[in-house]
Amino acid sequence: MNESLLGALRRAVGESHVLTGDDCAPFLTDWRKVATGRAVAVVRPATTEQVRDVVRACVEHGAPIVPQGGNTGQVAGATPDQSGRAVVIQLGRMNRIRSIDTDNNTLVAEAGCVLQAVQEAARAAGRLFPLSLGAEGTCMIGGNLATNAGGTQVLRYGNARELTLGLEVVTAEGEVWNGLRALRKDNTGYDLRDLYIGSEGTLGIITAAALKLFPLPAGQRTAFAATASIEQAVALLARARSVLGAELTGFELMSSVALELVPRHFPDQRLPLPTAPWFVLLESSDAESELRARDRFDVLLSAALEAGEIDDAAIAESVAQSQAFWHLRESITLAVAAEGRCAKHDISIPTSRMADFVTTTDRVLQEQFPGVRSATFGHLGDGNLHYNILQPVRQQEAAFAAVQQNLSLLVHDRVRDHGGSISAEQGIGGLRTADLQRYEDPVKIALLRRIKQALDPRGLMNPGKVLPHQSVE
Repeated sequence: MNESLLGALRRAVGESHVLTGDDCAPFLTDWRKVATGRAVAVVRPATTEQVRDVVRACVEHGAPIVPQGGNTGQVAGATPDQSGRAVVIQLGRMNRIRSIDTDNNTLVAEAGCVLQAVQEAARAAGRLFPLSLGAEGTCMIGGNLATNAGGTQVLRYGNARELTLGLEVVTAEGEVWNGLRALRKDNTGYDLRDLYIGSEGTLGIITAAALKLFPLPAGQRTAFAATASIEQAVALLARARSVLGAELTGFELMSSVALELVPRHFPDQRLPLPTAPWFVLLESSDAESELRARDRFDVLLSAALEAGEIDDAAIAESVAQSQAFWHLRESITLAVAAEGRCAKHDISIPTSRMADFVTTTDRVLQEQFPGVRSATFGHLGDGNLHYNILQPVRQQEAAFAAVQQNLSLLVHDRVRDHGGSISAEQGIGGLRTADLQRYEDPVKIALLRRIKQALDPRGLMNPGKVLPHQSVE
């Protein structure tokens, strides 16, 4: 069967773009290196028609399909299983910006476009594409949409779903749905766009998207602030919303444990303030006036200092300094990875309950797992925390690994008790399927299964992701 399938794949994309054997290795392990699979082949199509033909070949031969973009995900959502039956469809060659319409404020990009390239294309046209992630130099638009990526500007602009007007999708049956109409109002039946966005490649393959653009800000201000507690950070967030309104584009919370890992592992980076229990990185953008952006930002920080919501603040005085502030924040994930074994949790909690969750959960973890370190950081403005628990300094990795499942169970139980979600922006992938079953409403799980069955009746699209693995024909 494999030779017949490989022949069909080579006819679809050309022999040089069907990788087998050792050539597949770079595409078979997830970014965190927690999962490695096997595949019949890694296929690299360059057009929507080639994706369609590859999917049809896989359907004909009963081969599972694993779509893959930049492979920067945190939950092994683009990694094949160990069966060796899957075909990985790597979309990096589909990297064209098809069109930019500045009158309609839209851009059409193919799934393999690197996020940073989309940002740069928008900026060259005098527009802003606001999706911003630490991996933006590597991650691809198709993966961003498949996981409904969040990032640092959700507070102002929303998740990837809110930034998308239309999609082009190759369905699980090998048909092409052209839904790229760049309309802000389209009330013609069920919203298929919202089904495919966030589906993690389990329903079809996104091959292109019509994306929203925005005016470039005329003025932007960035500050690093030190604060004594999450309660104070929440109070600062409320004040920032009151003073800045929609101009508030970023509000990031970082514990001292998380932030201080950055200069430890990347000595060329320096913290802009002395140590404090918590730090906030906040940014505002004004579409009309740089002077107004500066004045309103200064009013905010002065009032926050007077109210005791922050203890100190450093305001970026140049674009380079602003970028350095953001580089510190975006380097935390890499620093955490360099520090050692970590139990990672991508959670969302109502902002009003965030302080209680962190304070009490930190305490319970110390009681049950003495010496663990909470390297907490994330997007306080939209209630999303990366609640990462590092192994104790003198503990062996094997000892921490032995308790990691129970530790994460404790964390997720407390997330549930605080009215939160176990996955805020990273998805379910192959690592959190059991958690989804445990914590989600059974009616929702049943509905998800019905949608999966309706759109992927053969069960070939990224099996074992989101929902537990089911046998394929």
